[in-house]
Amino acid sequence: MRYIHYCSALLIVTSLSAPAEAEDRNLPLLRVSIASMSATRGPLWIAKEMKLFEKHRVEVAPIHIRSGSASYSALLAGDVHVVSDTASSAVAAGSRAPIAIFAGSGPIPYKLIAHPSIASLEGLRGKVVGTSFVGAGSDLLLRRLLPKLGLVPGKDIVLIPTGIGRSDQRIELIFQGKIDATLGTADNVSQLELRGRKVSILGDLTDWGVVATGGDFAATRQFLKDHRDAVKAFLMAFSEGIWLGRSNKEIATRILGKYLRIENPKILESMHKNYFLGTIPAKPYPLEAAVENAIDETAATQPLVKGKNPADFIDVSILREIEQEGFFSRLYR
Repeated sequence: MRYIHYCSALLIVTSLSAPAEAEDRNLPLLRVSIASMSATRGPLWIAKEMKLFEKHRVEVAPIHIRSGSASYSALLAGDVHVVSDTASSAVAAGSRAPIAIFAGSGPIPYKLIAHPSIASLEGLRGKVVGTSFVGAGSDLLLRRLLPKLGLVPGKDIVLIPTGIGRSDQRIELIFQGKIDATLGTADNVSQLELRGRKVSILGDLTDWGVVATGGDFAATRQFLKDHRDAVKAFLMAFSEGIWLGRSNKEIATRILGKYLRIENPKILESMHKNYFLGTIPAKPYPLEAAVENAIDETAATQPLVKGKNPADFIDVSILREIEQEGFFSRLYR
């Protein structure tokens, strides 16, 4: 699967070439913006590699747009049809336009990771905490998390965008002395331990009531209405990707290794366990708790969000239709 970084020239190429291929197969095309390269994308990659999208009669063209705000700008401009990013990004965009989350990949098992010399949250005061990009998932999560810990960005700690989307690569900046802490996953920690490196784990985000998602799928409500069959086909292929990843570790680890450029089998097995057998749900319904957290966060700067509830930003009617038709029962029989 070829990832295309978002810029006007490349997107024009994608828009002109991919539909022609889809037209040859008489398949509808969905351009899907992907915010980051992480194991939460596993089912999507499996569906692409194993041709499950074609099986369910839809063409999917992934586009790598690192920033959530840029992704939703592309969505509203019609350059992409679906955005896969955090619930926070979806709610922030949904406060300005009719956008709905229609599926999810479950929570990300994020941890607050710091230099081994920092043994407590109090030790973060005056330190530098690194995010990925302004407006991206890790940036929004840290801005939500740090005040809960009594650490105000710009006052108690320095919060900087590193320009690095992958958490394992951001953690490397800790050892280079460029930042003191960042968000990472259990797999990142396992990878470090295999290399003889140690970090301080200051806690899981869920310990502080922050539910983090990185693979929620959202689209405009008009698109969901006008292209219901294409979205339904996408969801069936994605759900089958989950099933295949859960039931076939060899396929899951091989494809994760390919896209994440990881060769160590122990790390890949850890990812399979933590994601496919852990956080990724068999039925990809979005997490209302994550959307509720996002609403609370966004309401501080977007008055229109105040008084809203998760149902105002979620539309799972297509997913329910798939379930009612017995798709999951047949898949997991």
